[in-house]
Amino acid sequence: MSAISENIKFYRTKNSLTQAQLADKLDVSEQAVYNWERGSRIPRMGYIEKMAELFHVESPDILKVHKQPTNMKPIDQTGMHAIRIPIIGTIACGTPILAEQNIDGYTTELFEEKPDGTLFALKCQGDSMEPKIPNGATVTVRLQPTVEDDEIAAVLVDDDEEATLKRVKHVGKQVMLMPENKKYDPILLNKENPGRILGKVIKVSYSL
Repeated sequence: MSAISENIKFYRTKNSLTQAQLADKLDVSEQAVYNWERGSRIPRMGYIEKMAELFHVESPDILKVHKQPTNMKPIDQTGMHAIRIPIIGTIACGTPILAEQNIDGYTTELFEEKPDGTLFALKCQGDSMEPKIPNGATVTVRLQPTVEDDEIAAVLVDDDEEATLKRVKHVGKQVMLMPENKKYDPILLNKENPGRILGKVIKVSYSL
């Protein structure tokens, strides 16, 4: 199996598509998709680009080799800082973010430099921030009330009951919450639709 065939199968299954469904979206035969994933045929660049758009990735992501080279050395963790961080499960309305009833366990994250401030973690649910933050990833957030434009933040919306991860853009006195995934619309925060920034995302962790 080539890297391309492995990647096509990986992204297809990640997006919950059958070979027949992918073939239908690309307007090719199911046999063509089968041959691509088996490695007996290589799709033309036009189909690579269509799949990249469909999977919300870049074309090189489908072309590149993801396997670890045999000459790679393990990362030297000497001097790394292991920080135990509370995972916020649910957010009880009106309670501090780190209140005991909000905490749903702990995770330990490694940092080259010990981060400043108060940290908490969230489990990402959904694909609105893919491919930057995949579904199921753990994000480490530094508690702070504001962020700069284009930084990713955890933001409390829906009457202080739901935390969402979005890229922040300031437009006058309003705030736009921008998803990475183009199939989702931005969220506009204003007097009619209030929200508040919980903190800045400083690290994303996930398993391949």
